[in-house]
Amino acid sequence: MTDLLLVLAAALWGAAAGALLPRAAYRFSVQPEEPWRDTCPAGHPVRGWLGRAHCGTCREAYGPGGVLLPLATALVCAALAAATGTRPELGVWLLLAPVGVLLSVVDLRVQRLPDALTLPLAAAALALLGVVALLPEHAGEWLTALYGSLALGAGYFVLFLINPSGMAFGDVKLALGTGAVLGWYGWSAVMLGTFAGFLLGAFYAGALVVVGKAGRKTAIAFGPFLLAGAFLGLLVGAYTA
Repeated sequence: MTDLLLVLAAALWGAAAGALLPRAAYRFSVQPEEPWRDTCPAGHPVRGWLGRAHCGTCREAYGPGGVLLPLATALVCAALAAATGTRPELGVWLLLAPVGVLLSVVDLRVQRLPDALTLPLAAAALALLGVVALLPEHAGEWLTALYGSLALGAGYFVLFLINPSGMAFGDVKLALGTGAVLGWYGWSAVMLGTFAGFLLGAFYAGALVVVGKAGRKTAIAFGPFLLAGAFLGLLVGAYTA
């Protein structure tokens, strides 16, 4: 019964947090070197970063709406709660999950992972896990989280140097954060999450090629798959910790 209540509470948190993401998704969804959006499509000012993507002046929606973001964030948070249980690191996962959903949406819309999200994500993951490491009943290691962050970031940086057209530098910065959360549960979680991300990305790209919507050299947004792989690795790591 306690576990069920925990999962339900996490789902409610995810739904509430996801409902605040549409405005941020709209404002962050711009091409590199462009300033963040501060007006709706009709030119009216957009104030704040959290909330609905709906203009109070022209009464028009201007960004992702509906239940998709709240539902996706609720499902992610519920799954993390079911896997982690009452261990203190769950609080970190629930705080970081909405940022991961937001990054996925922005990357899918404009193939960009903003530094304003990726770098704070990595710093927050390491800082919060450092606090959790001081609490009883945690199931991870902070040093491995740090090493995982550095190792995965370095690995993606090498891939970026080898093929900058296939691996964006935003993915390198995002890997710092995903490496930290995966590293909390050990190197097996890091390897599993990394492999899962590449596998999911390869399946997606292959499917696009098969249906004729992409060529072999077509660039795709890899951030969502990097995050999805990290999510799967984190679930397995939490279940087996």
